Amino acid sequence: MPDEVGIVHVYPDLLGTYGDRGNVLPLVRRAGARGVRTRVVEVPAEAALPLHGDIYLLGGGEDAAQLLAARSLHKDKRASGVLGSRPCLAVCAGLQILATRFDDAEGRPQPGLGVLDATCGRLARRAVGEIVTEPQSLPDIPTLTGYENHRGTAVLGPAARPLGRVIAGVGNGCGRWEGGVQGRTIATYLHGPVLVRNPALADLLLTWAVGELPPFDDVDVERLRAERLDAADPRRRGARRMLLGHRVA
Repeated sequence: MPDEVGIVHVYPDLLGTYGDRGNVLPLVRRAGARGVRTRVVEVPAEAALPLHGDIYLLGGGEDAAQLLAARSLHKDKRASGVLGSRPCLAVCAGLQILATRFDDAEGRPQPGLGVLDATCGRLARRAVGEIVTEPQSLPDIPTLTGYENHRGTAVLGPAARPLGRVIAGVGNGCGRWEGGVQGRTIATYLHGPVLVRNPALADLLLTWAVGELPPFDDVDVERLRAERLDAADPRRRGARRMLLGHRVA
């Protein structure tokens, strides 16, 4: 196992509007709990991406910032190859930038990097609120919880698989799917930040980067996760109502 993980945070000055900077923190914390040091590199817009990072993170951003980030990455001729070959998490605007195409705020098609086989259009209404999805493409990942705030859709092509099936919320806006997985790229509309709310995803990215990790139980995080799921997952609410009904009877 390597004794250091390089975490590359791509354009936090543009893609950090919705708290997705916080996805760095659980990677650092959960690596450190296993005795693995981390080195975080923040890459400003217009700078070339480091070639030898272990994990790459792209966050969400508003329409203008997303377009600037996409154009900046297109100037870096190595960007698609780097992001497509290493473990990568892309959230919201990051998902659309990695897609083959996305529509801007005016509905005009813009080229993505083509790392994720998906095309991203526009929803008729903004999707805002808690979202719960059941993972489809990643083994041993429990139910995912997050917060969505986006106008984008995502239609997956044959090379990509959905990250999850929507239980509550909107997700990709096409059928009942949320996000996409292709190779070691995880793309999602889940904010939260998503790795704080779903530490198993953080561990998966770390495992892809360094190999198998010993267990790490974070009781406080799991308690907060359970509270979010109890509030947002209709299956859990229904189970509680049934339990209360039995107690009353």
